[in-house]
Amino acid sequence: MNLRAASAAVLTPLLLAACTQMPAAPTADTAARAERLAQRHLIVDTHIDVPYRLYRNNDVDVSRATEEGDFDYPRARAGGLDALFMSIYIPADVDEAGEAKPFAEDLIEGVRNLTEDHDEKFALATCTTDVLSAKAEGLIAMPLGMENGGPIGGDLVNLDHFRERGIRYITLAHSRSNHISDSSYDDDERWGGLSPFGRELVAAMNERGVMIDVSHITDAAFWQVLELTRVPVIASHSSLRHFTPGFHRNMSDAMVRALGENGGVIQINYGSGFLTREARDYADAMSAAREALIAAGVPEDDPRLTEFGERYRAENPYPYADLEDVLDHIDRAVRLAGIDHVGLGSDYDGVGDTLPVGLEDASSYPNLVAGLLRRGYDEAEIAKILGGNLMRVWHQVETYAAESGYPPLCHR
Repeated sequence: MNLRAASAAVLTPLLLAACTQMPAAPTADTAARAERLAQRHLIVDTHIDVPYRLYRNNDVDVSRATEEGDFDYPRARAGGLDALFMSIYIPADVDEAGEAKPFAEDLIEGVRNLTEDHDEKFALATCTTDVLSAKAEGLIAMPLGMENGGPIGGDLVNLDHFRERGIRYITLAHSRSNHISDSSYDDDERWGGLSPFGRELVAAMNERGVMIDVSHITDAAFWQVLELTRVPVIASHSSLRHFTPGFHRNMSDAMVRALGENGGVIQINYGSGFLTREARDYADAMSAAREALIAAGVPEDDPRLTEFGERYRAENPYPYADLEDVLDHIDRAVRLAGIDHVGLGSDYDGVGDTLPVGLEDASSYPNLVAGLLRRGYDEAEIAKILGGNLMRVWHQVETYAAESGYPPLCHR
């Protein structure tokens, strides 16, 4: 079935009105116009690692301005961010230790506490209607995405449990292959793509209205997902391999085209290592230098290892990408997949000190909008990239699930 054609028909008039409003009058002041558009249109970022940041530092209060990190309420408000998928990130070692499910519960509870303690600023969101309601009320919506399907533990009862808890997409694997899928970062491709349970999970997620996230999985797993899914899928925080040859965590041109044919959306990752060959080569050289020290017998507690990253970057300045690099990825993805199949998955608070110049934190979405205006995108196209495309996919997934007997679970 051609899901690209089908997906265009399912967006309700309410969502269409929220995501693609009538263009404003032209203005010579691109920056000022970009600020207005960022505040007017729905901005949805599908991957921000605030929950893990809060887990690592309980003293952080993102309801106020913070000195560290990439996200807080004032910066998000300044940037016009309306909804961020809070990444329920499960490190591979936590999964392999058998602690994935309780770890996920802790992170989910942290998000729930944040939205309850600051309900004048944030709102938990578990369906598309929740996101629209939050924007109408002047709140920042926080839907949940699970990065690493380890907590599912090979049991669909756990999928039902996390659906009830608010999880609305699952990144099938992370940095190592797991019980669901092989990982693009792992040489151990034990399944040749998806595991038998992973194949079962694709259908179950379709039926329950949980979006499938193909970021992090191998090419073989990606193609198997597309063969099996009955609804569009997302790449919640991926960029294009064309600009980073050999980096299999990004998507090939063929994969981006196929994602468009599926009706899905690629959400562009801002990390410099995802954007340019120079930053990718830097990361590889830094890793090789560290491995050489380990191979030479330098112990783990030696300052040469414990201070390695800081010293290496001091001696070898990091080749930051910039806004134009992000725009290059967006342009190419639009050419490959179409304007209806590209969005934003910044990976704020997840890629460390590697963010591009001009997009350093959650206040900078207007900079992106200004760049899109300079490159000739009109307001309706920009609205799609900012959030309309993701909302269309999410709504179609909800619709399919409702037809399968699983209506949306809305929090608000």
